[in-house]
Amino acid sequence: MATAAIRTKPGPTSDDRVSAHARLLSSQLQGLRERLFPPESQKVLRKFTSGEAARLIGVSDSYLRQLSLDGQGPVPEMLPNGRRLYTLRQINELRRFIAETRPKEARAVLPLRREGERLQTLACVNFKGGSAKTTTTLYLAQWLALQGYRVLALDLDPQASLSAMFGVQPEFDLRWGDTLYGAIRYDDKRRSLREIIRPTNFDGLDLVPGNLELMEFEHETPRELSAGRVSSGGLFFQRVGAALAEVQDAYDLVVIDCPPQLGYLTLGAVCAATSLLITIHPQMVDVASMSQFLLMTSDLMSVVRKAGGDLSHDFIRYVVTRHEPHDGPQSQIVALLRNLFGDEVLAASVWKSTAIADAGLTKQSLYELERNSVGRATYDRAIESLEAVHREILGLVHQAWGRAA
Repeated sequence: MATAAIRTKPGPTSDDRVSAHARLLSSQLQGLRERLFPPESQKVLRKFTSGEAARLIGVSDSYLRQLSLDGQGPVPEMLPNGRRLYTLRQINELRRFIAETRPKEARAVLPLRREGERLQTLACVNFKGGSAKTTTTLYLAQWLALQGYRVLALDLDPQASLSAMFGVQPEFDLRWGDTLYGAIRYDDKRRSLREIIRPTNFDGLDLVPGNLELMEFEHETPRELSAGRVSSGGLFFQRVGAALAEVQDAYDLVVIDCPPQLGYLTLGAVCAATSLLITIHPQMVDVASMSQFLLMTSDLMSVVRKAGGDLSHDFIRYVVTRHEPHDGPQSQIVALLRNLFGDEVLAASVWKSTAIADAGLTKQSLYELERNSVGRATYDRAIESLEAVHREILGLVHQAWGRAA
């Protein structure tokens, strides 16, 4: 006798399961953020000792002490042991105060972009994941802000890792249109970039956050191209630059974290950039991937140039990241890159560091932590490596501006 088939209740579909996992993870991340940054869930940058402040400004600690005793400049926090602590905002106030009271030192302590110097836009690119584009963008932007420059960090990666490092959780903190997409979209809902920019916990450093809505630009651009339309804001490769032009007077440098793909957003960033930083992890698989990246980039840039894109860059540099200088195979790869590209590979490299990785676990950078929170020796080695790269990049920016070395 035939048995009837047992009818089972259908289980959740794959998209239901993935959606549930996404909601669960987002909820946990939100809870973690609230525990890390109470009570308003906003990141606050630590304060700096008078010695740190003096080094950042380029004056002596005794000079800052005398200013404090004379009641000049911002009032620092005084600890019971007599130590003085300054916020980054107060350090920037000190820069302006010194520039006004000691005009001969103004350019040394207040290094802002001068008349005739164009906005420098540095795009960090590579379509190989794990090449440390986001880390490079984050630390470079924060370091430039610490030096007194006005900086805009632009997150073009839909995964929004850079935004997360600045304490922005895309699922909770952003509405539709709160990313660069809101300023470069093709319809009449386009917003001014000024409305989208938000401050960070670093005085002088602002952020254009990212999230998944950036993918809308990748989907809409082919439709615009196939329809042959040219809306206000220009062709796809002109729109990032046009958006940045709205705010160029407010900043000295823009640092862009590009997505790990050669899409329309990346090409828009490359066209808007005055300089390119190509990050490379010195492993053979990464170098092979970069070879393909360079071939594809050159082909696409050629197409964009023929369509009228401006692809003149002040400099293009390869940045060796996550470098283990005592690793033999890595040393061979770095030597190969230097032999092939010469001075276009930065002389300094970013060393692989547990300090950088450990800080990232709490969505912080080393600049946000106290030295002894991750071990002074480890901290100092990582900072020395990072800042050697940063100084080299800033030197190239100064060359582009025509400043003396």
